[in-house]
Amino acid sequence: MPRETNESVAHSRVITAAAVLQQLVDLRAYPHRHLAVVAYAAGGDSISQALAAADYLGHTGWELVTVTQFGGGRTLQAIMRRR
Repeated sequence: MPRETNESVAHSRVITAAAVLQQLVDLRAYPHRHLAVVAYAAGGDSISQALAAADYLGHTGWELVTVTQFGGGRTLQAIMRRR
């Protein structure tokens, strides 16, 4: 997967949980109200990674709206809304 940038995240409205947790993108300048945080992991690690990213974002003005599982359970998407 290509490296995520402020511009690519703003365009796609999607960021990986890993990028959130590693603070690779500055979401303060994100221009939209909603954001999808995607976690790719085997087993139960994707839920842990997605919720850890949601917890981190919760401290920066975002709230968790819903969580969706797809791709045979290996991929999880947390939908976030800016407060």
